[in-house]
Amino acid sequence: MNTPEVLECLATEPLNVDGRLLAASNATLRCSTDSDVLCVYKPQRGERPLWDFPSGTLTGREIAAYQIDSALGFGLIPPTVWRDEGPAGPGMCQLWVTEDDDARLVDVVSPDAVPEGWISVLSASDGAGHPVVLVHADHERLAQMAVLDAVLNNGDRKGGHVITDSLGGIWGVDHGVALSVEPKLRTVLWGWAGADLPDDSINRLVSLRERIDSGFVELEPWLSGAEIDALRDRVHTLIESGEFPVPNDDWPAIPWPVF
Repeated sequence: MNTPEVLECLATEPLNVDGRLLAASNATLRCSTDSDVLCVYKPQRGERPLWDFPSGTLTGREIAAYQIDSALGFGLIPPTVWRDEGPAGPGMCQLWVTEDDDARLVDVVSPDAVPEGWISVLSASDGAGHPVVLVHADHERLAQMAVLDAVLNNGDRKGGHVITDSLGGIWGVDHGVALSVEPKLRTVLWGWAGADLPDDSINRLVSLRERIDSGFVELEPWLSGAEIDALRDRVHTLIESGEFPVPNDDWPAIPWPVF
């Protein structure tokens, strides 16, 4: 199926619940459609309240994140739709991506086991007091994901939210804790902090800013006016600085746990 066909399938076909992802913070169900398309379904009523996000808005933020990624043209977030009806009520539905565990691009390793060409982000100690290093691959798609996270103000880019599929495709998932007005960027992808943005990314950011300035109406059901204004400001700042962001001392830079 191509992307429009997948979106239509996720939006219209009945969802059959196959199981629940027990490790997820909010209710997260794996489902299949009548066309045997696997998907993740997050019902709105299964959200756990957070002190810093309005109640009932996390699933909608996943829709907004997908729309923003599509506007940038990165294609990093799997096809995602809103469903007014589902097994547990309204919520978001996203194409399931099966991960290739042997192709992980973010890892925690001992200092002498850093893969060649990978970037070290953080040195720490494990539970036994042994030194470890948080690392990620120096990969173009991860650099694009770092740009996307800066745009989204993503507060939860854990290593487990970076997925490589069996064909080598790289995907970012779980964007419910994003698009806040307040700076909340937390990510394992700090390897390019302070480096110049690629020209391609700047061109995409300029196009996104124009889209927002002309009225990005698809975001209005999911984000407040203040959140859309903050999105515009973040995009403008990235364009003007021409650099990847650096950690904010007022907010934890690394999500915990990192996986």
